[in-house]
Amino acid sequence: MSGITPALAAGIVRALGLTLRLTIVGVDALLPAWGERRPMIYALWHGRLLMVPWVSARFTSLRGARTIRVLASRSRDGELIASFVRRFGLESVRGSSSRGGATAVRALAAALRAGDDVVVVPDGPRGPRQRVQPGLPALAAITGVPVVPVAFAARPARRLRTWDAFQIPWPFARCALVFGDAVRVSAADDREEARARIEQALEVTTAAADRAVSA
Repeated sequence: MSGITPALAAGIVRALGLTLRLTIVGVDALLPAWGERRPMIYALWHGRLLMVPWVSARFTSLRGARTIRVLASRSRDGELIASFVRRFGLESVRGSSSRGGATAVRALAAALRAGDDVVVVPDGPRGPRQRVQPGLPALAAITGVPVVPVAFAARPARRLRTWDAFQIPWPFARCALVFGDAVRVSAADDREEARARIEQALEVTTAAADRAVSA
C-alpha cells in the first residue's frame, strides 16, 4: 500500500466492495466452530488479501463478538497493513518468518489459547510466492488448532507486477471467497510433511476460487 494511507485504502476497498458480485463458498462448515467459539487459524496467500478484511466484516453477526488477529510483519509495510485491517475490526500481531518469527508464533499461540482467531499469510512478507513458511505448521502443531485455507478470486481483476502478483478486482467484478477443508497438525507430525499439506490445501482452495469466478 505504498503511497496511499491506510484510511484511504480502507475507504477505497469499501467503495469497491459495494460494486462486487460476491459468492461465498464453504462457510457452512465453519458455523459449528463459530457457534462453539472454537478458535481457528485462517491462512491465505499474500496476493489475494486485499478484499478479505472487507469480506470478514460481513461475518460479524455469524461469528459473534470475538477477536481476530492478523500476523503483520515488523516492516513499514506491515505497519500499514496492521493499520488497514484495524479499520475492519481486526487486530494484529507483529512479526514474520524473517523478523521476530518465534515471538510472533508465541503471541499467536497465546491468542489462540485465549479463544481468539488468527489470520496468517504464510508466503509473506516477501515470498517466495505461494510457498508456506515453517511458522504456520509450527503454530498449528503447538496449539492443536486447525488451519482453514482461504482464497479470494476476482474476474476481471488487475494483477500487479509484484512478487506476489497482487490481485485487485475491477469494479463490478465477479468475486468469490472460498473456505477450504481444515488441515490439522499434531505435535507428532513431521513439520515438512505438514507444511506441504497446508500448501496443497491452499493451492486447492485457490484453484476452487478461480474456478468459481470463471464458470
